[in-house]
Amino acid sequence: MKTSSLIKTGAGFVALLIIAIQFFDTDKNISVTPSENAIQKHYQLSSHVQGLLKTSCYDCHSNNTAYPWYNHIQPVKWWLADHVNSGKRHLNFDEFNTYSKEKKLKKLDEITEAVRSGEMPLSSYTVIHRNAKLSSADKSEIEKWVSEVKKQIK
Repeated sequence: MKTSSLIKTGAGFVALLIIAIQFFDTDKNISVTPSENAIQKHYQLSSHVQGLLKTSCYDCHSNNTAYPWYNHIQPVKWWLADHVNSGKRHLNFDEFNTYSKEKKLKKLDEITEAVRSGEMPLSSYTVIHRNAKLSSADKSEIEKWVSEVKKQIK
């Protein structure tokens, strides 16, 4: 068999595989009703901080994700679903009040550290979601809010 024939066969197989995986769906992270355990139902959030969290955090750390157009393409859809599920396992603002007191305080400390260090929101997220980037003032506002919530919890 000629090399060009092998390349064509391989390319055909890859094309069929790409088409075939488009039929495998993932569960969407979209909640119909707001959770009674959502952080904003138990702790005070200014509209500004709530907006920052919604814009920069909630797609991966809540029960509601605003899916981009490219979520309709596999294998990107699998990658996004895994990313959202991982984010929710680490911190879910919509389930925050189910956490123990100790876990709440730890998660709040982690929020401060992740925001301060620039670890969150992820750069892979802010490349496409430019409005999710946090300014120094935004980071300070979130840190101030975290400090207030920690006082309420203690």
